[in-house]
Amino acid sequence: MSARVRVLLVDDDAVYRAALGARLRAAACEVVETGDGQEAVRLVRSDRGLDIVVVELAPPGLDGSEIIGEIKKFRPEIPVLVLTGSGSVASAMDMGSRGAYRYLEKSADFELIVAALGEARHEKLRTMARHDMALPTLASARARLWGGHNHRPAVVILGMLLLGAAYALPPPPGLLSLLGAPKSAATAVAADQIAGYAEYREMDAGETIASHYARWHGTAADRDGRDGGSAAATAGVARKAMLMVALLMAGAMFWATAAVPIGITAIFVAAALYAFGIMRPDQVAQAFAKDSVVFIFGVLAMSRVITRTGLDRRLGMVLLAPVRSLPLFLFLFLPVFALSCSFISESVLVAVMMPLLLVVHAASVRERGVGQDRQLLTLLALGLCFASNLGGPGSPAAGARNAVMIGILEEYGRAPSFVEWLRYGLPFVPVATLLLGAYLAVAFRKTVFGVRLDAAAAIRRTAVTMGPANRDERLTGIVFGGVILLWIAAGSRMGMGGPILLGLVALNLLQVLKWRDVIRIPWEVVFLYAGASAIGKGLAATGGALYLAESAVRLLPESWLQGSGLPLVAALLAGVTTNFMSDGATVAAVGPITVPMARAAAQHPWAVGLATAFASSFAHMLIIGTPSNAMVYAMCRDPMTGGHPVSQRDFLRHGAAVFVLSFVVLWFWTMTTYWQWLGFPAS
Repeated sequence: MSARVRVLLVDDDAVYRAALGARLRAAACEVVETGDGQEAVRLVRSDRGLDIVVVELAPPGLDGSEIIGEIKKFRPEIPVLVLTGSGSVASAMDMGSRGAYRYLEKSADFELIVAALGEARHEKLRTMARHDMALPTLASARARLWGGHNHRPAVVILGMLLLGAAYALPPPPGLLSLLGAPKSAATAVAADQIAGYAEYREMDAGETIASHYARWHGTAADRDGRDGGSAAATAGVARKAMLMVALLMAGAMFWATAAVPIGITAIFVAAALYAFGIMRPDQVAQAFAKDSVVFIFGVLAMSRVITRTGLDRRLGMVLLAPVRSLPLFLFLFLPVFALSCSFISESVLVAVMMPLLLVVHAASVRERGVGQDRQLLTLLALGLCFASNLGGPGSPAAGARNAVMIGILEEYGRAPSFVEWLRYGLPFVPVATLLLGAYLAVAFRKTVFGVRLDAAAAIRRTAVTMGPANRDERLTGIVFGGVILLWIAAGSRMGMGGPILLGLVALNLLQVLKWRDVIRIPWEVVFLYAGASAIGKGLAATGGALYLAESAVRLLPESWLQGSGLPLVAALLAGVTTNFMSDGATVAAVGPITVPMARAAAQHPWAVGLATAFASSFAHMLIIGTPSNAMVYAMCRDPMTGGHPVSQRDFLRHGAAVFVLSFVVLWFWTMTTYWQWLGFPAS
């Protein structure tokens, strides 16, 4: 065994127990011995360091089956090896039905027992991952402090210290000044210091961010906003803004390092919003139940039905028909897929395509006789995810971020029409996606040029095996097609969540969707995105988002804000922010700051506004960056271990490179070449 194992040995034969215990200690095991079944159960409940239980079939106090039942009730992750000198097939079957991991005779070779213990320890680790339990760590204090997956005390402590500092330290003068500045009554909005506040258009003339927040928050003392303008009230709102900044940093650390389970991080966000009084209880609930969160829930449930009925394989025959090699996947499929995401929600297309790529991966590893090819799965998943993000700049229909920017540009002149947006945005998509394909070809060169992949053949073989489409497939296809039509035709009125909920209800009435399909979706991903949405809402409402954006601008040299440098600065600001906030919230917070600056820098507002909106699609680096990221992470789940082969580390490593490449295309191709040739209309 490669790691030290702590074993509980339960046997009423003191001589055999002592002899086996001595040999196990010589084999680098830690052994705890008992000859009583009831004592064994007490030890399992109290000793959290136990890895494996080895139990004789019938010790006094409790027999073997009773011991297994009690252990599995309190510690389901601990494997139990049954060791007996008088076994039978019937007793072996009985022990197995109660959860015994292995059944061995006492006369078995010692090497076989040691090998079984090593296998049992690995089974314990897999079970813990499947049940989302914190994995064991090394014995040193430093190792325990850093912890392991889903349990990193050092990161949690650092997050708590950030929140404590934000609560205890006085707010910076710049934030107090920003929150206490009144909205100008003049029409020259560009000159208003607080024009970038997300609720700026809802503010009354002369109202400050602090007083508007007080009115929105609706506390007893500040319900009409009159007390929100006092120095004490402004300081109180400033403290809440700093708490939101600290909560953003803590949440990002927790999600990035897996300090606690991702769903628990979302609950932690809600607890902080309640505890610090940043939102009322009903406002916390509204922040967690946004349309985008409902949409993610609905898409995950719909994708489960699509996968269970086999409809995903049918669609794959059309979408993956040309893909007969990995180079074709990178340089043909990904650009076409990204262009499709410019007109249809990228999250919808990812929900359809990711199950198909899992089928392609399964066919490839089965053909080669291997259990899993993590590199191939990572290449397919990240390629799909990054391409869906890069489709965002293509058209106004690609996402709420583009609609938000059109509304901002209307405040400062004329906004581009649908066709005009296509002229300025669509050429970005194929160039960026081809560069994405080139990067992935280099980063995964051993896989790209060493693995034969015929996606079309894999999907066709699966479809032939399935036979003609059955009733459930046809009904699912019709309902899903209707949902897509509702997104296109009624999205402005019903949002993204309404159509998908109608689709789920329709599928249930048609006896296609079962309740178990709903309860078995990865709820941690729904909670994850809900927590991120709540952080974005809290930052926007308190003015924390505006303070972050203005602080970032002040750090830059003045020369960077002049001339052609301003669109790049705006894009960088939006690109960095969007990896921690939703794209719509990013544009709402950053756009009203960057667009007014365009006139002062003699820039066309469209150049800065479009650059801001485009860069809000570059959320490649974190799982929480976009719904597509979250869904790809959720769907890439090992059915045996419950773990995620595509990890946050993969997103961070390759997403950072694609983030840089996205800006290379945006700057050198779109801004300084294509836009210079195309020009902008007179504003």
